[in-house]
Amino acid sequence: MIEEQRLTEDRNLKTGKVSITLARALSVVFHPLLMPTILFSILLFRTPAVLGVDTFTATFRLSLLVLIGISTFIIPACLIYFMHRMGHVRSLHMDELRDRRLPYFLTALLYTTTTLVFAFRLSPLSDIAPEIGIVLGSITVSVTLVGLISLFWKISAHSVGISGMVGALLGMAIKASEMTLLHPLLLLIVLAGLLASARLHLNAHTPAQVSAGLALGLVVSLLTVMLML
Repeated sequence: MIEEQRLTEDRNLKTGKVSITLARALSVVFHPLLMPTILFSILLFRTPAVLGVDTFTATFRLSLLVLIGISTFIIPACLIYFMHRMGHVRSLHMDELRDRRLPYFLTALLYTTTTLVFAFRLSPLSDIAPEIGIVLGSITVSVTLVGLISLFWKISAHSVGISGMVGALLGMAIKASEMTLLHPLLLLIVLAGLLASARLHLNAHTPAQVSAGLALGLVVSLLTVMLML
């Protein structure tokens, strides 16, 4: 009886370790800074007409994706790591509110710059694909709101990011009648549920913080696409 109880406890311990590992893996793969790149990889290569780049070659669209990835992931990630090394951010997980404020503020500035480049006549890119600027604008608004909320409350940035992708694809599917977005949309909805569960499982956020993040990202991106695209 004691041996069976010990085996059960060992199995539960192993199961718990596996679930934590999977939750951490989901949190890394779908890090908030990576989500703009994931979103645009879907849009640029599955429904390029929605962004007005269907007449361009796959190589050119890949170049746009690389540019977006550098400006929305590589540069902010390097900046946050630099702040961590300098002692301005204690943990790269940014579990504490005071670790989140400066990184989100600087990330919002970087995203704003990228949005301006794509949306307005600050470069040739604004003439090529202004729709990209609109989508980036919705992401920038979400990041800015997360930064402002993080001044006093730890809203889930992961939830904001994944639901923002859902809202953007949903808005485009409705407005442009793009049925090709149905499968990616359904997949992202499932991933949103898994990611929300992962954040709760890791005790990174409360249910209220996760729910607020899901609502914020969905509303901002959906309204932006429906009203401006």
